[in-house]
Amino acid sequence: MRYCKLLYLVSFVIALGTINYNALGQAPGDKIPDRYIVALKPGAAPQAVAARHGLAPDFVYNVAVKGFAGFIPPGQLKKLQADSQVASIVPDRIIAAIGKPSGGGGKPGGGGGGGGTTSQTVPAGVIRIGAAPGDVGYTGEGVGVAVVDTGLDFNHKDLKPLGSTSFTAYRGSAQDDNGHGTHVGGIIAARNNSVDVVGVAPGATLYAVKVLDRRGSGSDSAVIAGLDWVLANAANVDSPIHVVNMSLGRTGTINDNSILHAAIQKLVGANICVVVAAGNDATKEVSQMVPAGYPEVLAIASTTAKKGTSNVSILIDQDTASYFTSDGAYDSATGIGVTISAPGEDQENIAYPYITSVGILSTKLGGGTVRMSGTSMSAPHVTGVVALMWETIPFGFVLEPEDARAAIRSGANNINIVPYNSPTSTYSYDNEREGVVSAPGALSGVTK
Repeated sequence: MRYCKLLYLVSFVIALGTINYNALGQAPGDKIPDRYIVALKPGAAPQAVAARHGLAPDFVYNVAVKGFAGFIPPGQLKKLQADSQVASIVPDRIIAAIGKPSGGGGKPGGGGGGGGTTSQTVPAGVIRIGAAPGDVGYTGEGVGVAVVDTGLDFNHKDLKPLGSTSFTAYRGSAQDDNGHGTHVGGIIAARNNSVDVVGVAPGATLYAVKVLDRRGSGSDSAVIAGLDWVLANAANVDSPIHVVNMSLGRTGTINDNSILHAAIQKLVGANICVVVAAGNDATKEVSQMVPAGYPEVLAIASTTAKKGTSNVSILIDQDTASYFTSDGAYDSATGIGVTISAPGEDQENIAYPYITSVGILSTKLGGGTVRMSGTSMSAPHVTGVVALMWETIPFGFVLEPEDARAAIRSGANNINIVPYNSPTSTYSYDNEREGVVSAPGALSGVTK
């Protein structure tokens, strides 16, 4: 169960909203000592340049960007910077999964989950956005979705069949060893098969792109490697990859890693829609987060899927901004800001003086279901909607990411009304009520 003190919330929300890196001595956004990402000029061969400087890179990039990444000693760094074939060098930084298990044991107000269910449950988030089975005439059939995360559980009966190919930035397979990616994947495309849960786009094909380790921690360089794999394989897999979900992030600025930004720009230029979590720090806006602050992505904030309970006069309604969510009004001139809000938790209950967050029910590593809260759970609701939208596109045509954004924003539920303000002290209204994503509304924007 996740708790926060009503109206007295500042540091506690941040601590619960992200993975604890105190034991590691570093936090998301921190530079990784002596590790760098190198972009090369056109025509340069990454492996040849690395070998010329006596380097053994961890990652070599050939598609989304041209370059490599890894350990570079200080003495070699200066020589590399002077190489005529090097375009830029940026520090590698820690990046992490956004969101964590709610805990609990299935009791009201708790986290829920564990061991599976005897019949299929339609999660509250899927219901709220109008994507329950039968609500829309599409399932995402034939659409590939890359889950750039901790991997996916290849043995989970509610995710099978997964895409036949995958990527891992670590030794071994892309099998999930954390649980975050599996939970995200279930929100997108848990199968409509009478067990566990059903996702927004149960006919979509999920591809595991493991860039985070068992602690939910990774690096910018690993994320770039995953994106490089996506672009290299997007058109060659059985169900072409049209959408990427990135429920990960870190603090940062739009300019602190030009190479990561360029990789995302390359995917979006290939009409692959990139959907990302806005962040779980209510004291920050998406402009202070990476990759949520990139104008090319769809940054998704979190709301409650249904009305909570309370032992006082304050009641947290459906479509209220989650107490932990980062936000920021969308600026059409710069393209930066929250594209839309979506359920990142079932509800927030008040047992004064605390708020408890009841997470989104989705697939659990090892089988069955579990609840998690966070903008990590908001993003896959929208990713599933984009998969539904892609299914409507006739063969030979494309859904450009900006057209997807426009349809999602114009077709949202209760524009100019929600999200309602959170009653917690760290939340501040960002001057836009963009609405909550609607699957039928978004589909109507691409099927006119």
